[in-house]
Amino acid sequence: MGNRLSKIYTRTGDDGSTGLGDGTRVGKDSARVTAYGTVDEANSAIGVLLAVPSVAEDIRTLLTTVQHQLFDLGGELCIPGHAAITGEDVDALERQLDHYNDDLPPLKDFILPAGGEAASRCHLARTIVRRAERETVTLARHDAVRPEAIRYLNRLSDLLFVLARVLARADGHGEVLWKHERRHAPR
Repeated sequence: MGNRLSKIYTRTGDDGSTGLGDGTRVGKDSARVTAYGTVDEANSAIGVLLAVPSVAEDIRTLLTTVQHQLFDLGGELCIPGHAAITGEDVDALERQLDHYNDDLPPLKDFILPAGGEAASRCHLARTIVRRAERETVTLARHDAVRPEAIRYLNRLSDLLFVLARVLARADGHGEVLWKHERRHAPR
């Protein structure tokens, strides 16, 4: 482990640049910083979800593992050439997806990002993860990004969608279906 921060402000970023994990300085608005910054934001959103007391222990344990992996992924994106997320991490998300999705009824309509506090926070985390995925794809268009990073974010957003459905049901709120026909109803 590198040096611990004993002083939080360094003033080195006052010129609009920041240091990557390998010591390279880049603009704070670079695609790489945007990608790992959004991964950090997603991690924080999951933390906000975990602050809901009604989240079941199995989901809490899963999401805490995910938070550690997102921190690893942020490090991978912050250090060009570094590898932290593995194919096994992606496979594990897929197994969890299958596990939680098995007991859910098939979706016949779109659902709104609602369903109670925990489900709504989970939907918010899902949308942030989806943005992190898009920004990581943007980064990959001009810099090396391992495909496992993109696959991980893709599966994680799917998992969060399924977990939001589970949480909506567990809290007794249920899913809020999108009423597409409301636009075509007679006035």
